[in-house]
This record gives sequence, C-alpha cells and structure tokens, in this order.
Amino acid sequence: MTVPAEDDPHSQRPAGETETSAHAHKPVRMRKWIIIIGGALALLVFLFVGFNAFREHMIAQFFANMKPPPVSVAVVDAKSEVLPNLITTIGDLAAVHQVDVSADVSGRVTDILFTAGATVKKGDPLVQLFDAPDQADLVSYKAQTLNAQLALDRAKALLARSFGPQATVDQAQAAFDQASASVAKTEAVISQKLVRAPFDGQLGVRRVEVGQYLSAGTLIVTLTDLSKVYANITVTEKDRAIIAVGQDVQILVDAYPGRTFKGKITTIEPQISSDTRNVRVQATLDNPEHLLKPGMFATVSIVLPAEPAQVTLPETAVDYTLYGDSVFLVKENKDKDGKSSLTAERVPVTTGIRIHGQVAIKKGVNSGDRVVAVGQLKLQSGAAIEISSDQPPPIPAQPPRY
Repeated sequence: MTVPAEDDPHSQRPAGETETSAHAHKPVRMRKWIIIIGGALALLVFLFVGFNAFREHMIAQFFANMKPPPVSVAVVDAKSEVLPNLITTIGDLAAVHQVDVSADVSGRVTDILFTAGATVKKGDPLVQLFDAPDQADLVSYKAQTLNAQLALDRAKALLARSFGPQATVDQAQAAFDQASASVAKTEAVISQKLVRAPFDGQLGVRRVEVGQYLSAGTLIVTLTDLSKVYANITVTEKDRAIIAVGQDVQILVDAYPGRTFKGKITTIEPQISSDTRNVRVQATLDNPEHLLKPGMFATVSIVLPAEPAQVTLPETAVDYTLYGDSVFLVKENKDKDGKSSLTAERVPVTTGIRIHGQVAIKKGVNSGDRVVAVGQLKLQSGAAIEISSDQPPPIPAQPPRY
C-alpha cells in the first residue's frame, strides 16, 4: 500500500534537511521565548520600582512645598507694672460678740418679750420666768429690813443718852445687815428670772415657748453683734516674718462675688502649731451693712509692701507643664522678596507671683514683647500664625453673674 505524499512526514522537509537539523531548531526558539518573557518581566519590575520611586518623590515634594495655613491666635504685649504683693489664704468669719442666751436659774417661762430676728439693745428684757414666790420673799425681807432699821435707830438713841449698852446696838446692826442681805439676794434671784440682752445685737430663732420649764443653761435664743466681725485665718511658718499687726487685709466671700471687704490684722498667735507649722492670724473688719455673717467661708489676702515693677502677662499666655513653664513669642520674618510673615517661637520662662489673672515673668520675656495669649494649644515652635481680631479675655476674667 502506497502512503500519500501529504501524509508522509518527510515529504515536506526542504531538500537536504535531515532529521537532526530539525531537532536543533527547537532550543533556539525556546531561548528566544525565555529572553522575551524575561525582558518583559524585567521591564515590568523596572516600571513598578520606578513608579513607586516617582510617587514617593512627588509625595515628598508635595509635603515639602505644602505649608499649613496660619493659626489664628490672640496676642498681648508684655507690660512692666507693679503687682499687688499679697499673701492669699482661706479662713472663716466669726462675730466679735456672739452668745447663746440662756437663763442662769431654772424656772417656767411665763412671758416671751422679744421677736425672733429683732435687733435689741443691751439690757432689753427677753424672757420672764415664774418669780411670784421670790417676789413674796422680797416683800417679807423688806419688811424685816424696815423693822431692823427701826430697832437699830432706837438702840443708837438709847446708847447716845447712856440708857442702853453697846451690845444692843451691835445686835440691832447685825439684824439689819442680815435683813438687807436677804433683800439683795432675793432681788438678784428675781433679776436672774428676767433674762435680758447682754449687749446690742440681732436675735436669732426663738427656741422656747410660754409655759416651758427651763433648766439653767438651756438655750433661749442666739444674740449676735454684726457691727464688727473677725476673720480667722492661718499662714505658713515661712510667712510669719513678713506679717505684722496693723497690716491691711482684703476679704472675698462667695455671697458677694466681685466685692472686696477691707480690714486690718489685730492679733497674731504667738505660738506656731506643732502639727501643721501654721500660725493663726485674726483680722477685724467693720461691718456697717451687716453683710458679713459669722461662719462664712472667706478668701483673705494680706497686703504686703509693694515690690518693684515686673514684667507681667495674662495667666492664659503661660503654658504650665511638668517640664517647665513656657510662652510663645511672636516673631516677624521677611522672605527674599521682602514679604513679612509671623511665626510663634516657644520660649522657656520663670514665673513669679500670680494675682488677679496676671502672672509675673522673672525671666524669658521683656517688656514690649508680643506673646500669644489665646490659641497656643494648637501651636508648635516655628508655626505660622496670624493675629485674630478677637481681643483676649479681660484681666482678670470676671465670671458672669446670674
């Protein structure tokens, strides 16, 4: 059987090509494909790496050229001024005269002669206790006194005419004195049963009722003299050398915010507490309007001699941290084109006394320097800023009143 020419695998080979040369062409083609694929992969890797490098370069260039917008801040000028030199502490108020009115003796209340909350004068009657037996005794003792007086007069007349002995006069004198003493004692008991105001002042809430039996010492009503009050405060041992009797004090109470009451130091305890190492100080204040009440909590400032002028800033301008205090100074910069810009530079400072919303700067800021007063929490040293049209809070900042 004859095989057709188209089915014969050797019938289409070129003339002179052997089977061995046909097999030699296969590795060549494979190497070409490997080279092509490897080149394509290398190109892809190169493009990928190049793209990433280009992207990072452009991002870095973008952030390098991008400047954040200026931060809006409020600015104040540092001033040189004299601050009040004060020692501020806390204390409470007490009345110069205050007493719990009570009866000296026991008895039943027969009459209440005052109105709760009224103002009374020294000696005004307040409460009457039952004293009828004592009044009867007084009448009896007065009669005995009169009889003793008559007997004494007769004994003296007889002695003057030598009709009677001296012993009779002495006995009559003793009887008269005894009767007079009984009268005085009974009058004292009667006066004890009429309770009177011991001094001028204002009464408190009534604590008794008519018909109530009172034991000696039972509280009837409180009586307070509000014309003057004491401010009892304490200061530390280290401040003892700079306080003295006669120094002025300024007192603030929560009941009248924004109002200052003035007084003077009148007493300094000569002993220092061994427990707290504090010194007890008492100041006296006139209280003509009766606004200050005993028991009020008070913030007391002792006025010391003034110190030289110091550089001052609002307390809001100082950044207080564990690493130290600092402020942001406003710096003006000009670029090569002469265009001005403002930046904030953090500067460490040493602070002094703080009073009424202000703080003394001992080191780090000079008078006339511009300092960021509000908005520094958003700042970093060297940050661009712009000055806000809003004014910084007043010094001192006054809380709203309702």
